[in-house]
Amino acid sequence: MGLPCIAFVKYDGSNLRFEYSPKRGWHKYGTRHHLFDKSDLTYGPAIDIFHQTMGDSILEKVQSVYGKKVERITAFTEMFGASSFAGVHNIDEPKELKLFDVFVFKKGFIAPKKFVQLWGNESYAAQVKYEGNMNLSFVDSVRENIIIQGYEGVVCKGDNWSAKIKTNQWMAELRARNPGLFKTESVEQNDVEIT
Repeated sequence: MGLPCIAFVKYDGSNLRFEYSPKRGWHKYGTRHHLFDKSDLTYGPAIDIFHQTMGDSILEKVQSVYGKKVERITAFTEMFGASSFAGVHNIDEPKELKLFDVFVFKKGFIAPKKFVQLWGNESYAAQVKYEGNMNLSFVDSVRENIIIQGYEGVVCKGDNWSAKIKTNQWMAELRARNPGLFKTESVEQNDVEIT
């Protein structure tokens, strides 16, 4: 607590990754657990969305920093639709993607401030909701849905750490939909998850 951070909207969807190499372009697509292609009913449509909205732009911006000889780039996005909740999607609903992280091979993740410099004005990137110290007042304002209305919460990022803060409203909805997940009081608490 008390560390300087940039807080991005935490969109409620599924974490998808898109990988680039100079020989094959953007060619590998995956969730946290498995690869997918266009035939996947849930995640397949994200491939065209990615190429139409951000693929070329991400490559151009990364190359503007690291040069044309970048060996590999992995772009991390959140995919969601109007009724997506906790990774469950209506496959008939239109989806969108929000870029929230970019990893460059042999360079690491692009730091939060640099991410904002490169992508802060792009509609396809996660929206910044706060920049300042991660203190109890800020954490409470997220939990109480004061600065993050209508979203799952925020992801706060420093140079070498990140933390997820979820709104009480989202947590209550999660409990209502999945009562079996919350058998002990300690699990029910909306703690800050620091990674």
